Amino acid sequence: MTTIGVLGMQGAIREHVRMLEALGADTLVVRSIDDLAHIDGLVLPGGESTAMRRLLDRYGLLEPLRTNTDLPMFGTCAGLILLATEVEGYDAHLRKIPMTVKRNAFGRQVDSFEVELPVKGIEAPVEAVFIRAPQVAAVEPIVEVLAEVEEAIVAVRYDKYVACSFHPELTEDLSMHRYFLDLVEAKKHQLT
Repeated sequence: MTTIGVLGMQGAIREHVRMLEALGADTLVVRSIDDLAHIDGLVLPGGESTAMRRLLDRYGLLEPLRTNTDLPMFGTCAGLILLATEVEGYDAHLRKIPMTVKRNAFGRQVDSFEVELPVKGIEAPVEAVFIRAPQVAAVEPIVEVLAEVEEAIVAVRYDKYVACSFHPELTEDLSMHRYFLDLVEAKKHQLT
């Protein structure tokens, strides 16, 4: 059985757990270094990236996650910011995906929107909810762009890392979580 961790600092933790369990994965809410030994992949939920960074530091998770090169990760909204190697105007956090991210690029809370979004590698358009969403300002050529909204990059994949600007967990659409789960399971099979 595949076990996916959901970083339990803040954000839509329960919603991610619900979606992963609907796909048949075991889940674990990750709050300590010890939890990392029991998971095959990690979801970094939305929230407030600066607050999440402080909590990662406080619980001693920042360096173990930054230096772990084996753990697949999926970041949504603030999770996308955590995975970037560069964040405009801020220090980078986990530095996993070679990209530059702009925080709150789509505006304030009142500028939130939903869209049916074509995503590379997923057959049907994905329900995407954007709330104070970041965007990817630039990617290195080795990063695969999975989706764009009006030429703004909003979903990417690099190696075993996937990130999106939107909140798939706030919909009933399981396709982004399935995409990540498939990636994790493929990696597990490579190791066996």
